[in-house]
This record gives sequence, structure tokens and C-alpha cells, in this order.
Amino acid sequence: MEKEILEERQGEILVQESVSKNTKKLFLESYGCQMNFSDSEIVASILNGEGYNTTTELEEADLILLNTCSIREKAEQTVRKRLSQFNAIKRKRPNLVIGVLGCMAERLKTKFLEEEHLVDLVVGPDAYRDLPNLLKNTDDGRNAINVILSKEETYADISPIRLGGNGVTAFVSITRGCDNMCTFCVVPFTRGRERSRDPHSILNECKELVSNGYKEITLLGQNIDSYLWYGGGPKKDFSKASELQKATAINFAQLLNMVAETCPEIRIRFSTSNPQDMNEEVLYVMAKHDNICKYIHLPVQSGSTSVLQRMNRQHTREEYIYLVNKIREIVPECAISHDIITGFCGETEEEHQETLSLMEYVKYDFGYMFAYSDRPGTLAHKKLKDDIPAEIKSRRLKEIISLQQRLSLERMKAYTNKVHEVLIEGTSKKSKDQWYGRISQNAVVVFTKTEGTKIGDFVKVAVHDCTSATLIGKIA
Repeated sequence: MEKEILEERQGEILVQESVSKNTKKLFLESYGCQMNFSDSEIVASILNGEGYNTTTELEEADLILLNTCSIREKAEQTVRKRLSQFNAIKRKRPNLVIGVLGCMAERLKTKFLEEEHLVDLVVGPDAYRDLPNLLKNTDDGRNAINVILSKEETYADISPIRLGGNGVTAFVSITRGCDNMCTFCVVPFTRGRERSRDPHSILNECKELVSNGYKEITLLGQNIDSYLWYGGGPKKDFSKASELQKATAINFAQLLNMVAETCPEIRIRFSTSNPQDMNEEVLYVMAKHDNICKYIHLPVQSGSTSVLQRMNRQHTREEYIYLVNKIREIVPECAISHDIITGFCGETEEEHQETLSLMEYVKYDFGYMFAYSDRPGTLAHKKLKDDIPAEIKSRRLKEIISLQQRLSLERMKAYTNKVHEVLIEGTSKKSKDQWYGRISQNAVVVFTKTEGTKIGDFVKVAVHDCTSATLIGKIA
């Protein structure tokens, strides 16, 4: 919770149960946001049909794929280092195929393939269906690449293979791409135009998860609240839709309500909400359904309107505060988390103080905090100067983190001396005698195991203590 890093779940190796007829081994490692991990499950499903089972053992892999993130510089450094390690293996096993997927694939395709010769295969987020054909190219000793972005692809008909999970929680992707052009962000260039997935396929996937024993789903999208289904195609083309399409279109609030009513026995989360896209209709749906978790991840990036303008964020400080006030009014028990970038181009000390004061006002439960790093290809890289010295960025980041630690402790204390419903997700990393799970507000709880409890159970936990990151309790 206090950590600076959101985007990198370092080197998470994803593995599935073996299919007996498959003879080839896929080593699949993912970095970055939840969307990347969801995409990896789609890739595993596609390659499963080509004879691949996933493995956690590098030595037995026929194919190594890294699903990458380009949001932060550190992620790229980590992937480059990892590719060097894989190439050391390839020198001993020339038939081994190494590929890069995802956001970094599009941006660094030439470097990876032709200049540095780190990989055999480069595949962008919209081209995973082409993997079987691309692998045939590598069989012939040719490099293979497809980073073409699509205005239609949502992978709606592919049933993801759930990888590396606990069998209890799962991601369901409902949108792809992003139409926002925040000046600091590469996502519109690496993931393409925003488009939404057929709601019937979403509901079918959710029902399948219920039937397979899952207890919680997280609906995923770059900007979840801007979901809009009118028959297919980019959201930007909605104005060209027919009158019938417009009249029968389904927005995110309607979809959320449909999922909650169709799967009343499963707990529902969603991420990520964009301040400009979220509206009161979504909040009323949240308040209506007990199975929708009372938690919103609401990135703000800065508490200063002038900085937000330079970032090309489509909201002001005042509009953000208005939305927060509506959340507190309509869903009073709701937890709110944030993303904040400090040290953005031209940020003054006064603008930094505005961010601190906004944090004090909102009283976030937790947040993801970063010092700005210039990303090639973004509008900020082209048009703005990264002029804040590293030592000032570091000092401001420490102040933001320190404040968030205090606010997190205050929020966690507010959950103590109460009984909460907790979904058991696994054994605590610190003690084999304790379970861990989350309450509706997304706070993690650890509590002593009792006879008869197991992963996937909903239990009532009386919380009696906390740290700034964890609630401590016992089964009530």
C-alpha cells in the first residue's frame, strides 16, 4: 500500500493445469497492469489450442513469452534484463523461441528484433490471434512481427485460461484501448482506440466463472466507466450510429447492473475509473447491490488544475472534488484510491502543495505514487520539458508517500472494532496459520485459521487492530 510501484508485479509466472494431449511447453511471464495479466490468459488459451501447456520451469520451455508494460522506465529495464537472461539459455538451445507481447512490443519492435536481436517474435495487444501463424514463421527461421492495432478486436469469443490464480478471483475484460490523450501516457499509442465488448459475452463469461466456483470478478478496462456497446466499433464512432443503435446502447452503469443481477452470488469489483467518465448512475447501481464492492480506484494524477491541464486530463480539481463528494453522498461506505504523478513538467511548489491538500480533503484509503518519468512517444516527450530536478521529484514523492501512509492508517483504524465480510483468498505470506482476504472496501485482512474454513469461503471477521496496510482480526 505504501509502495511506489503499481505497474510492475515483477516477473509473475503464469501457469495452468496441463492438458494431456499437448506436448509443447510455454513459459509465460507478465509485467504491468491487470489488463496485461488478463491478456496473458487470452494468449494461453490461444496457444493451448496449438499444443502448448504452460510451465514454471524455464529449462523445459519450447516458447518463452514476456507480456510487457511501457508505462514506466523501470519496467522496460526489467524486461531487457530478463530477455538477456533468456538469450543466454537460447545460446545453449537454439530452437528455443523468445517473444515479446503487449505494450512494449509495439514501441520497441525494431530494437528488439533487428538492432539488438533479443527476440524472435513481437506481437502487439491486438494481434494475439495471429500467434499460430507467427510461430510458423519462426519455425522457418524468420523473425515474426504483428503490432497492427485494431478498431474491432475485443477477444470476446475466447474463453481465457485462468493462470496462476487462486481459483477464487478472476479478471473479466470489458473494454480495450483508450481515447484519452493524457500527455504523459503511452497507452493510446500501444493499445489503440477504445472499443467495448459485447455485453452478452461478458455475462456468459461471468456465469461460467460462477459455475466454476469463482467468488469474485473484477471487470477491467483502461477507462471502465466509458464502456459503451452499440453493436461494435470504436466509441468515437458512436455519433455515426443509427438511431436504433443509439436507443439500445448499453453504458457501464447498465452493464454493471446486469452483471450484479445475473450473478448475485459473486462479488464484483471494477477498475479503472476515469474522473471524466464516471457519473452518478454508476454510484446508484453500486449503492443498490450488496454484491458490488464499495471501492473505487479513481486516479487523480495531480491536485492542481494547472498541472492537470498540462497533462491533458479532462477534469479539474473542482470537478474531481465534486465527484468525490457525490461518492461520499451516494455510497458513504465507499473506499477511494488514487494514482498520483509528482514532478510533472513545470510543476511548481505551489502546485505540489495543491496535491497534498487534495489528498487531505479526500482522505484516500491508499494510492499508487510515482515520480514522473519521460516516456518516448508521448505528447509530453514531444512538447513539454522534463524540467524538475530528480532530487526535487524524490523529495516531493517522499512527502506524498508519507502523507498517504498517515491517511491509510486513519482509514484502516476506521475499519477496526467492526465485523466485516471477508472472502478468503489464501494463506498469509507471513504465517501459515493465518488466512488473508479482503473486505468490500479492498482492505486486506489477516486472521487465524479455524477448523472448517477454506479458500473461497465468505466469513465474518471481527477486526480489532491494524497497520497502515493491513487489518488484523479473528473470525467472529
